[in-house]
Amino acid sequence: MQKVTLEIDGLKVSVEEGKSVLDAAKKAGVPIPTLCYHDELEPFGACRFCMVEIIRGNRKRLVASCVYPAEDGLVVRTNTDRVKEIRRMIIELLLPLAPAGPLRELARRYGVKRSRFESEDMQPTHCTLCGMCVRYCSEVVKYDAVSFVGRGVSKAVALTPEAQDQCVFCRKCYTICEAGRFPMLAEEYSV
Repeated sequence: MQKVTLEIDGLKVSVEEGKSVLDAAKKAGVPIPTLCYHDELEPFGACRFCMVEIIRGNRKRLVASCVYPAEDGLVVRTNTDRVKEIRRMIIELLLPLAPAGPLRELARRYGVKRSRFESEDMQPTHCTLCGMCVRYCSEVVKYDAVSFVGRGVSKAVALTPEAQDQCVFCRKCYTICEAGRFPMLAEEYSV
């Protein structure tokens, strides 16, 4: 297979063609934080926490590193002011939903003390809505027992009524949940 060579934070790295910028960064030992990425799942790019700045010629832009392909000659910066600002904004948006767990550590690391987006209407669930449980159930377990319902601040993870019995006894998605549990199931079935 052909290789491509790119630069990530000043390091030259070669990876197989078709790999993502995130894959190349991992190979180079350059950490890029993610919220919706897991090795067992197809890259999704939903959370945008893995944003990096890419430079091609005189043009700079932000991309989700988990879904952007590594390209020959690409220059990648993982920790610019623009990148840090995007990550702080994502933390602020998610913090009212999941004020504890991994998000609290990320908030501390990025200097976010509180969210500007807190609302009395928002109920903390510890779920960052990363979708890994939904995707794991669909892609790996093949049950399609878990899905998203609602939109915006009303978006939540829910059981598909037809597959509830499979879901209750499976619980394989628990192992990849960044919040450490699947909140909706825990509340409904007193796990």
